[in-house]
Amino acid sequence: MTPKVELPVALVYHEDCLEHSNGPEHPERPERLRAIRDHLQAAGVLDRLLQVRPDPCPLERIARVHSEEYIRMIRRACDEAPVRLDPDTGVSPGSWRAALLSAGGALAACDAVARGRARAAFVATRPPGHHAEPDRAMGFCLFNNAAIAARYLQDEHGVRRLLIVDWDVHHGNGTQRIFEEDDTVFYFSTHQFPYYPGSGSASETGRGQGRGFTLNVPLQAGSGDREYLDVFRETLRPAIDRFRPGAILISAGFDAHRDDPLAGMELTEAGYEGMTDVVRRAAEEHCDGRIISLLEGGYDLRALGASVAAHLRVLGGA
Repeated sequence: MTPKVELPVALVYHEDCLEHSNGPEHPERPERLRAIRDHLQAAGVLDRLLQVRPDPCPLERIARVHSEEYIRMIRRACDEAPVRLDPDTGVSPGSWRAALLSAGGALAACDAVARGRARAAFVATRPPGHHAEPDRAMGFCLFNNAAIAARYLQDEHGVRRLLIVDWDVHHGNGTQRIFEEDDTVFYFSTHQFPYYPGSGSASETGRGQGRGFTLNVPLQAGSGDREYLDVFRETLRPAIDRFRPGAILISAGFDAHRDDPLAGMELTEAGYEGMTDVVRRAAEEHCDGRIISLLEGGYDLRALGASVAAHLRVLGGA
């Protein structure tokens, strides 16, 4: 019998994503990516990863989830930078290329996993994406990378049913809105509530044909490893078993960590390990382990690096 080849986990990264800036003293800053790479190197994880350098995302792929007028508006703002799009979200001269590379990183991760080069992939790019709506930038986000990846997997890799797991401390209002009438994409989020952006109540379950394909589990401030793992084991895992996705996307925000300055949750690295393990085991059962994880929030640099390393170790089967 031919032994099974153990595929590596891919890390998608491009240094030009460091050129995006929301403005001075902003928590979503280039140092986030440096902290991740530095911690992975120090922890001995980086050398075990398949490192992938993405290309800019074609605009027609972005237009699958964002309006063409919105895309033109973002490009104009970057050309005229520095510009504030809302009180939380800004662009700099390097933001247009960074945003295209961030979305392109999502596509590169999809290709690596769907074509059998990697068992799973983590996209360490910025700006993040899950707050970006079809025609609105908000919450540090320009283009919705997870949504772009979902449509790409459907269009280019024939994956009909997709699950998006969003564990960022903030509800992914943009992702929910994009897919709320779609029964081919199941959107799950657990998040601090009530909190920014104000959406994500348990009563929001989708609309029309997509009713029942959105599952929000709001948690109170102060929730930690036990509360999150109870949700993942008792609520998310049965939902995955019912939906049976062909691939799983993770909007992997690490800002529910107890050390994060922007929220009030109490997760630790062990909590992120446990949540990743639940998703990984479900993926192995239903979709050959295919997971594409995309960086969203996480603003304490030490906690971010340590949490990403824990996440990647479990994705790799450790």
